[in-house]
Amino acid sequence: MRAFEGQRSDNQPVKRTRPEKEKLLRELRETLAGMKPHSAPSLRQSLQKRIVELEAELRAGVPPKPR
Repeated sequence: MRAFEGQRSDNQPVKRTRPEKEKLLRELRETLAGMKPHSAPSLRQSLQKRIVELEAELRAGVPPKPR
């Protein structure tokens, strides 16, 4: 069955608000901290990569302070 345009299955990135991104970042950090030492290095690396990407998005998205 084919997806309609605009449907979530269109393989488009999910748009998140700043509070949602902060919550996701917090959850990813907790997940990384709670990982067992024997967990796959590739999984650990992918979590670290996503954390770095989210931190960069949050830094870039901060509006300048009014003077």
